[in-house]
Amino acid sequence: MTQELFTELPISDPETPISENSSKDLYFIFDSHCPWSYGATPLVNALHQAYPEMNIHLLHSAHYNGTDSAGEEQMEEVAKLTGLKFGRDHIRYVNSPKSSLKTANLMGWMQSKQPKKVLAVLNTLQRAHFIEGNPLGTKHDFNDVVEKFKLSPSNKVFKDELSSEAEYVLSDIAEIQEMIGTNSFPALVITIGDHAIFVDHSKYLSNPQGVVAAVEKEIAALK
Repeated sequence: MTQELFTELPISDPETPISENSSKDLYFIFDSHCPWSYGATPLVNALHQAYPEMNIHLLHSAHYNGTDSAGEEQMEEVAKLTGLKFGRDHIRYVNSPKSSLKTANLMGWMQSKQPKKVLAVLNTLQRAHFIEGNPLGTKHDFNDVVEKFKLSPSNKVFKDELSSEAEYVLSDIAEIQEMIGTNSFPALVITIGDHAIFVDHSKYLSNPQGVVAAVEKEIAALK
């Protein structure tokens, strides 16, 4: 195990080895309107493809409330580091205040009601926002994704305040952040049986497949 890349966080008994039957869960703390979260999502996609049995928990931090944005400088840093595209319409309004509250509500609802679709929906929403320039600020802005994935969220999802599901997610985020010792996002944590691994996503933003090999080595060390 390379300590520089991973920090092992035992939940209960660190001496308990994992087995093939040990449950695997991935927790991704993010904000849909954060370019660094957009840059980290390919790592989640790569891990999901490598470990299809792993349960995916996408935890929206609801950071952007309509008063600020990540801005042009951070967008350019992400684009340079990851090679991901940012569309002309997004770039035009990149410094305008962003609100991710409705997206947080939708993701909270999906994590509760349709978790199997949640990663695909996140990828679609990020493409809509960062490439197509969709602000995801009104109910109308979500029509395409609702229709594409045959979703039926309640009207409370599209209110200008956090839903109860989104609030529950924030509670989960707080617990995880206390465990890993940072409030920064995006953040990736994998739990396997009684063990948890904090993945330093920043080392793999330019090579998402690299995180799969590193996680494989970490899992092997726990057996």
